[in-house]
Amino acid sequence: MSVTTSSEPFLTSSGRPVSTPLKDVRTVSRQMVGHFIENVVPCATLPGEALHGDVTTITRVCLELTRSMLDGRDLPGRTERVRAAAAGWAREGIPIDTIQHAIHEGFKIGFDLILANGITQDHETVAGVALRLMEALDMITSAVSVGYVRELRSVVSEHHTAVHTLTSALLGGQSTSTMARECGIEVVDEYHVVGLELPRHPDEFDSALDANVVARRKLRRVQAELANRCGGKVLSLLSVDGGTLLLPAPQFSDSDLDELIGHLSTAAHVPVRAVSMTAAHAEIPMVAEQVHELVDIVHRLGGESRVYRPHELAFEYQLTRPGPARDYLSSVLDSLEAHPDLLLTLEVHMATNMQRNLSARKLHVHANTVDYRLKRIGEITGFDPTDLTGLCHLRAALLIRSHRGRSAARTRHSQQVDSLAG
Repeated sequence: MSVTTSSEPFLTSSGRPVSTPLKDVRTVSRQMVGHFIENVVPCATLPGEALHGDVTTITRVCLELTRSMLDGRDLPGRTERVRAAAAGWAREGIPIDTIQHAIHEGFKIGFDLILANGITQDHETVAGVALRLMEALDMITSAVSVGYVRELRSVVSEHHTAVHTLTSALLGGQSTSTMARECGIEVVDEYHVVGLELPRHPDEFDSALDANVVARRKLRRVQAELANRCGGKVLSLLSVDGGTLLLPAPQFSDSDLDELIGHLSTAAHVPVRAVSMTAAHAEIPMVAEQVHELVDIVHRLGGESRVYRPHELAFEYQLTRPGPARDYLSSVLDSLEAHPDLLLTLEVHMATNMQRNLSARKLHVHANTVDYRLKRIGEITGFDPTDLTGLCHLRAALLIRSHRGRSAARTRHSQQVDSLAG
């Protein structure tokens, strides 16, 4: 008995190659496939032609490859066939853990056959066999993984492109019947049109990190959570800042939407804000524009992370419509331009729901300073922020001013004010 050396390519036992028990590859491959059917449970659900065709053929290829490695020979082209088979299994939806489990089961059978050939007392040869089998296993599992993942990425990319095309068509008001058939995605009569805002992750402000990488990772987590929670039912167009979801109305209740946005916030590690409206197929483009206008309002109000409905934002939405009333209210705060500390205090005080102690902590000042600044705001603008009427006017003025992008103080302190929503 001896172990392979440079002058002796075969691993031998009693003068025979240790690969002898694997010589009849057809018989051994049938034995292995039978074992897969009996013991690797998902294999039993495969069609008969797959088991006795492709699976048996690739099992034979793997056996031949393993034999050649035990004998110190090379069989070119075998790993390419394994990769090609794995790609086909990926497209057919056979789980990769089932494939890998079957491969390991096959190697166990092969090792048992070799050991039964009478080499159990030759520890040196057993060690050589084990090493060669590990090398063969590594080669085959690597080939399967490469072929499977490559094909899976291709399938995912095709599906992503199909979803992107169909979603764009729905949002653009185009005919989608042909696209839906080509994509294999069912188009329903009514959708929840959901506008999303994805705030910047705290790490995006870290100068030591690449903000683009952090933002993309945040987006990928959201997309993965959508896939896990909604399967193939959601249509989406998303960027690192947010986007639009289309969810079939018959399959998702309001509570489902609330729960989904909570999960997306957890996955993104940021407070996700959303506005949802239900729309018939033909109304989707118009409704999508409306929900994003409302998302912008929620952002400027510093609203909490949740799903908002249009009736909750009717007052704020109306205030942002063009007209003389909007122009007047927007000018109410012009007199505070020269006092950025007062303007910031008003913004923070509104964001904390008029809680003076909390406002003081956010502003890093004493509570009495907040009181003094609120009094000065009333004196300068003519509207007392501690009075209900004055408060309503000032809140409306802040919203309109923010909507028109005229608040220099908010721009300078946006990160501080937006963090109040958290």
